[in-house]
Amino acid sequence: MAIVRSKGFAIWQDRKPPYKWRCRHRKTGAMIDLTKFPLGSITFFAECARIVELSGKVDEPKPGTLGQLIARYRASVFFTDLAARTRADYQRCFDYLQPIAGTMLDRFNPPLVVKIRDKAAAKHGRRFGNYVKTVLALTFAWGVERGYLKINPAMKIKGIRRPRGMADANRPWSDSERDAVAAALPAHMRVPIALMMYCGLDPQDALKIPPTAVSDGMIDARRGKTGVPMWFPLPAPVVAELAVAPRHDAITLCANSYGKPWTPSGFRASWRPIRQELERSGAVQPGLTLKGLRHTVATILAEMGYDERTIADMLGQKTIEMARHYSKRANKSRKMSAVVTDFDAEVNRRRTKTVKPA
Repeated sequence: MAIVRSKGFAIWQDRKPPYKWRCRHRKTGAMIDLTKFPLGSITFFAECARIVELSGKVDEPKPGTLGQLIARYRASVFFTDLAARTRADYQRCFDYLQPIAGTMLDRFNPPLVVKIRDKAAAKHGRRFGNYVKTVLALTFAWGVERGYLKINPAMKIKGIRRPRGMADANRPWSDSERDAVAAALPAHMRVPIALMMYCGLDPQDALKIPPTAVSDGMIDARRGKTGVPMWFPLPAPVVAELAVAPRHDAITLCANSYGKPWTPSGFRASWRPIRQELERSGAVQPGLTLKGLRHTVATILAEMGYDERTIADMLGQKTIEMARHYSKRANKSRKMSAVVTDFDAEVNRRRTKTVKPA
């Protein structure tokens, strides 16, 4: 029998008698009855074409459902104008919500939103559960303004609190940790780490920045997540690393040991054993993340006394909410330093008043 192939279909013969031929559409799992549509015949290929056409059709969301609201929101400029990374993050939430896309909007209330949030957290973690709740709240708010809903059922729902005693995610690095990591890095990893450590770039932004973004001692780029432009002089440590960095022909400023552009997963794979070895030796504490370098830059700027808007501009943030978080931490640190200094002085003063018995 001649070999018959059809794109998108699996065709095979049973290994046991009566050795029947079978055909299955890979995408939908639909089986073709080869008794009715003989393999290789015109009717067979016509049936294949019919199944492919049906699988390509996307059902229009039912009016008044969550699916319709999401579809309308995704088609609006409020979604399309978001940065590519933000759209991808939102889409992860929409994909997660797909099983309940047919739910009527008037059925959504705060208890249901809480249930959705908690279920997402149980399956994918607390942060994802909170993000699903946030994306729902934003989508519902867009719908309220356009008459799809009367109220936003997710508006006053709070996020799941961090468990007591849980370490801060992406904590700032200490000075000694930065020095230890810098001493342990191979040559091809030094520039991307320097961009994260001294410019506050997101790991993905540092890895994909083109060579043209750096010239005349300046960096001119946009933050991938927000699209906010960042333009400022390169810190001296970054200039020093660029001067001795291995030469390559990659389309990105940073390249791996093969002279090819880094991928985020490839860089994490190279970073992980370095971090683990430093943890084993006690040079760094657990919880060190590349994202934490961005928080380190913000924390140092806050401790230096820079205002929230300046910190947000340095990090390419649209709002000052995260900068305010760093400023509060720095203010508390300065306040406590002053408190301890005064406390030490008071303890010493009282000691001088103590009269020893003769």
